[in-house]
Amino acid sequence: MNNIMILIIGMMIVTYIPRLLPFIIMSDNEMQPNLKKFLEYIPYTALGALIIPGVFSATPELPQASLVGIGFCVIYAWYKGGIIIPVIGSILVTFITLLLN
Repeated sequence: MNNIMILIIGMMIVTYIPRLLPFIIMSDNEMQPNLKKFLEYIPYTALGALIIPGVFSATPELPQASLVGIGFCVIYAWYKGGIIIPVIGSILVTFITLLLN
């Protein structure tokens, strides 16, 4: 049991340090506008890279349902912003489209 706790604490330290270093390094410096803009788009890019490949394979019998869901997500996110509501809404729209066909 003791070895497991040492292992957990060691893993915690090893993963915490890389997350803490950018905050320490960048706390006193003002970020360049181009870098700041680049970093703001990373969550959306990562979300797209993780979700979009699975979207097209989720409904192989009716790919139009996937397109309708993606369309809802893009339109809602464009006008209202956010990530959670467009993702949940696109799931619901895709589900309703599958039920109607």
